Amino acid sequence: MDPLSQAVVGAVVAGCVAKPQTIKPALMLGAIAGMAPDLDVFIRDPQDPLLFLEYHRQFTHALAFIPVGAALVTLLVWPLFRRQLSVTSIYWFCFAGYLTHGLLDACTTYGTQLLWPFSTTRVAWDIISIVDPLFTLTLIFCAVLSLKKPDGRWPLFGLIWIGFYLGFGEWQRQRVTEAAFALAAERGHDPIRLEAKPGFAQLLVWKSVYEWEEQFFVDGVRAGFSTTTYPGDYIGKIGLKWAEAHLPANSQILKDFERFRWFSGDYLALSPGSDRVVMDVRYSMNVNEIAPLWSIKLDVSKPNQHVVYQTHRTVTTDTWDQFTNMLFGREDS
Repeated sequence: MDPLSQAVVGAVVAGCVAKPQTIKPALMLGAIAGMAPDLDVFIRDPQDPLLFLEYHRQFTHALAFIPVGAALVTLLVWPLFRRQLSVTSIYWFCFAGYLTHGLLDACTTYGTQLLWPFSTTRVAWDIISIVDPLFTLTLIFCAVLSLKKPDGRWPLFGLIWIGFYLGFGEWQRQRVTEAAFALAAERGHDPIRLEAKPGFAQLLVWKSVYEWEEQFFVDGVRAGFSTTTYPGDYIGKIGLKWAEAHLPANSQILKDFERFRWFSGDYLALSPGSDRVVMDVRYSMNVNEIAPLWSIKLDVSKPNQHVVYQTHRTVTTDTWDQFTNMLFGREDS
């Protein structure tokens, strides 16, 4: 999730394991450690635009790295807290904060290599958006009150809120999945696979993507008191066979295609209107549209150069209107 969310989750969890007299430094240490794994965003190479896709949410987010990551944060912050806490206490508060980061990221849709180095699978439980104001603002409230009244009650309330909100997200995901399967059945489809992902910054409007007969079908679902579907569009799938038929053998762009395919979970298609822009179908600004948030551009005239990585995050008036119509359950969506 975003750094602020990671900080307050780390702070609240560290506060839960602290005694009343150490809650204040515990909150600060938990917040610092909770953000620390995202330092992997600095692993970049200007010559290789896909490198950061491979290393962001990789080893720094893995369960196996938590003891090491907590120790590194402890070394960095020890000079600032050594007068208040023992090195052992500093380490355990950092451990509690660091522990939360990879697990919280795995709750989002982006994917996290929790089991590295034993597996490169990107774990994504799809129960919360990467940014969620209601989730985060409530935790900020708990953290502030914990500083004012360091008696342990508010960190505990924050922990209960985390469990409740993520549990609600899982319940919503199950409802949306059922609605998406029902919509597929109405079309006479038996999906090979189906994913449901929350839309941006809330848990009411969701995106469903499923594969059937080499096609991806994208729809929106509003999970209020009842579920409402907003049928979207479909697009043809491309995979390794397509790449091997259209890209030079043993070329860098073929290798980059395979890297992007791994990152996307094999949800790839050609961007509408292009035969050389490959998009990740799972994400779009609006939940029922096929419009990539990111893609790669293939240049077969330069087979031994890296692909171009592109992002597409422009929010138009139409996009915003369509989203708010779905959010508030209006008919013209």
